[in-house]
Formats: sequence, C-alpha cells, structure tokens
Amino acid sequence: MNQRIGYARVSTDDQNLDLQRDALKQAGCSVIYEEAASGKTTSRPELEQCLKALRAGDVLVVWRLDRLGRSLPDLVHVVANLEQRGIGFESLTEKIETSTAAGKLVFHVFAALSEFERNLIRERTHAGLIAARARGRCGGRKPKLDDTQVREIKALLRDPDIQVADVARRYGVSRTTLYKHVGVVSPRLAGGARQNGLAA
Repeated sequence: MNQRIGYARVSTDDQNLDLQRDALKQAGCSVIYEEAASGKTTSRPELEQCLKALRAGDVLVVWRLDRLGRSLPDLVHVVANLEQRGIGFESLTEKIETSTAAGKLVFHVFAALSEFERNLIRERTHAGLIAARARGRCGGRKPKLDDTQVREIKALLRDPDIQVADVARRYGVSRTTLYKHVGVVSPRLAGGARQNGLAA
C-alpha cells in the first residue's frame, strides 16, 4: 500500500517541530521522521532512514523545501533520486508536487538553475586562475611571506643578537612557517658558534 511519509527538520534543539508535525499530519502522512540538525550538517541520520523506508509509489512530504535540501543542488539531487525510484515528492508551503505536470516543470527549472550555478562557479574559478597565472601566480593559497620578506628575514637572522622568535613575531608568522620559507640560516659569528637555534 502506498504511503505518504513526512520529513520534518529544525536547525537547533531550541526550535519546535510542532508546526511542521501538524502540517504533515493534516497532509495525510502516516509516518513522520523528525530531525534536529543544521542544514549545513552533512550527517542527517533521520533523513537517511526516511529515504531508505520509501518504496515505489510512496510520496515524501515536507513542510517547506529548505527542510529537505542544504542547497539547491542538494535538493535537486535528492528529488531526482526519488523520481528515479518511482517515489513522489511534495512540499506543502510551495505547493509543489512532482506527481503533477506543473510540479515536474518546477523541478526541471530548479535543476536547470542548479546546473547554471555550477557552470558559473566553474567559469569564475577558471577565469580567476587564468588571471592569476597572467600575474605570475599559480592557483592556490597566497604565500605567507613574499620574496622580499624572505630576503629581509635572512639578513636579520645573520645577526647573532636577533632571535628567531622575535623575527617570527615581527612578520606575523609562526616559527614553523618561518623555517619553511627561509630554511636554515647561520649567523655571522667567529668560531662557527650557533645562534638563533639555526645551524649552518
């Protein structure tokens, strides 16, 4: 027998599920899965259980679209997966039902927007990398110390009276970062004694 199964989610424990629960019961849901989890959280065990319980011919009902998906692409992915399994989807607030022609049309528009968003991000990233290469920089994080600063630091560390920790503080980096960029610098000392904790 086909079932209408509800899924309700609140972002925190402080929020109340009563509004969603009542709406889902009125919509004829025989079973309601309830969850307190942020939309940004990847782990949503109740939703996973709900999706496993659904069978072909069933309908998944939510109070509002944002209760189901963390983002538009995520929402489209979940609903497309339901459609492939022969399961309907309904959102009460937006009055969307994928079992109707109008509801399917809305989701095709959503899917197109999601694809457009992905392509836009891809194009921006690609254009940014090209612009960075044109300026002589590779993609990725900007180095914490530039070439000029590295030269300055090397010059400072050759002074036996200057400590590594002081130099790191001055340039706003950790000692580890400083060693990574500058390498080993030996101070100018007679007799080859070691200072700054850096060997020759």
